[in-house]
Amino acid sequence: MIELIKKVIDNLNGYGFSVLVLVLGILEFSFGLYKKHWTKNERWVDIACFTIPKLVVKPVIAYYGLKVLPFLLPGFKNAFDWVPFFWGFIIIAVADDLTQYWYHRLHHEVPWLWRFHRTHHSASYMGMAMASRQNVIYTLFFSQTYLTTALVYLGLGIPAIIVKGIKGTITTLAHSSIPWDKPFYQYKVLHPLAWVLERTISTPATHHAHHAATTDDGVGYYKGNFGNMFFLWDVIFGTAHISRQYPKAYGISHYEGDQWYAQLLWPIFKSKVAGSELAADGQMVREDVPLQEHQLYRPEKQENVEQEISEETYNLQPVKA
Repeated sequence: MIELIKKVIDNLNGYGFSVLVLVLGILEFSFGLYKKHWTKNERWVDIACFTIPKLVVKPVIAYYGLKVLPFLLPGFKNAFDWVPFFWGFIIIAVADDLTQYWYHRLHHEVPWLWRFHRTHHSASYMGMAMASRQNVIYTLFFSQTYLTTALVYLGLGIPAIIVKGIKGTITTLAHSSIPWDKPFYQYKVLHPLAWVLERTISTPATHHAHHAATTDDGVGYYKGNFGNMFFLWDVIFGTAHISRQYPKAYGISHYEGDQWYAQLLWPIFKSKVAGSELAADGQMVREDVPLQEHQLYRPEKQENVEQEISEETYNLQPVKA
């Protein structure tokens, strides 16, 4: 039975997730949700960040990690294979996501770390590709990649595969420009479920707020909402902001389109944009600048829908976590 489950999950992890990403990408383009914001430079950033970490960085870390661990932890291979699947799943899910929460949070709160994470926030749009839009150095030191590799070595391989598939789906859907959580806020009968959902996992409303270009509107909150798979960490550690609304502008207010190679490989390559945080003489962290009208992202049809729903069911004040 375990072998059957493993084969099913292997197929889901190998093909199911790829199909999900492909379908979301087609839908996002079909609805025109990127509008004119997906320039040639932004396409290169998204494509490079989507392919290199997944096809090179993470597989190489996992491969060599499993080669090195027998020397670091001799005699511990499959030491945890006696652990029941349920508890193995819990261990992997908590350890993986909790370490990523703190890794992510530190890159927002420690100034000299910010520029390694900046690429993830530079786009003025949201989409499924944003889930993997990261500087290579940031990805290289992804804490949970090493932790998960170690747990696989210790005998928790099957739970690790399943957690990876579930987490990948949740984080991709949370970054997607398709607001799939909106019905939960729109219909009162679903409000109790919405209350639980938005405090448990990352949703478009809560995670889009983290990618907002400003915090002045009571919706954007890039100083919190750090959770990846579980939003529960934000609730526990006091960094949660729930408004049940979507930002009108995304990205970094002072972003001027740094070259894709600088965003991918800073500090190896520097930006040629004067004053950029990624430039050779750039500040470690720049202050926000007032947003201009052309920086607003959401398409008109989406804004109208949001306004109608907001007037009917939303309380414009943030919901306490």
